[in-house]
Amino acid sequence: MQPYFNKMTAGGYHDIEVEIEALKEDRPAKIKQLQEARALGDLSENAEYSAAKRDLRHLESRLRFLNKQLQYAQIVKPSASGKIDIGKKVTIEFLDDEFQETYTIVGKQEADLKNKKLSFDSPLGRALTNHTKNDVVSVTAPDDQYNVKIINVQI
Repeated sequence: MQPYFNKMTAGGYHDIEVEIEALKEDRPAKIKQLQEARALGDLSENAEYSAAKRDLRHLESRLRFLNKQLQYAQIVKPSASGKIDIGKKVTIEFLDDEFQETYTIVGKQEADLKNKKLSFDSPLGRALTNHTKNDVVSVTAPDDQYNVKIINVQI
């Protein structure tokens, strides 16, 4: 059985690397807090010790998770074709209210609607993938079905 690779953009991969470095830099301070709390005495009723231990455990868990993300990452470089895929910017028009929006299609881990980053695996992302400019696409979301027109596709 072959491993499953998480598709992501080079920018998303870089963001994970930056977060890992920040966590590694924070680790010595968390260890020191744990040592100082341990020195306070009785561990069974030591809230500082419990909190420091929990914080360090969360940091270590996040590091393991992010390292797995990188281990199984597949960086997708957008092609020059006009088809929508990971890494491309797409401007769409929602046909029911003629509202236009521009999104960057990204991997699952990078999705962030506040920053206009749309996962390729979301209902809208799946519907748009492999379509081109001027296509009208039907999107089936959990609570609704709607149509969008692709206005522009760019790298």
